[in-house]
Amino acid sequence: MVSPQNPLKDSTDMAPFADRFASAAHCAGHPNMRVTGIEGFLETAYTAQTLERLQKLYPKIHFVWIMGADNLIQIPKWKDWPQIFHRVPVAVFARPTYSLKAVAGAAAARFGGHRIRERDSRLLPYLEPPAWVFLHTKLHPESATEIRRARSGG
Repeated sequence: MVSPQNPLKDSTDMAPFADRFASAAHCAGHPNMRVTGIEGFLETAYTAQTLERLQKLYPKIHFVWIMGADNLIQIPKWKDWPQIFHRVPVAVFARPTYSLKAVAGAAAARFGGHRIRERDSRLLPYLEPPAWVFLHTKLHPESATEIRRARSGG
């Protein structure tokens, strides 16, 4: 899900929606992954609100919220963030320099008793929330800002 605008970021700090959408579509390499800009259609600005609306629209879908470790650190700044964990299972992917701080952060502490083992991650879509997993994956050292700078030739 590509957001029209992150409420915590200035629009000048974000690549244009069309570029972010195209990038996400390029990276989605699984037939069951679909890139969408549905937040624009739903006219929602906050993740908890979007998830609530999606679950009402698609009650039979097993949603999982996917985010990087950098977002797990800052999720306590998000509007109604605990609702995200209570609404859908959450998969957190390791990110360079963020992983240790993420698993020691406020969100991980608050929902620590609901963390599942990485080897059980395939079960995540079928678990009753709150449930979350931290996935140790191959780390990509570049930030989104660095990638945008390289693409623009700057």
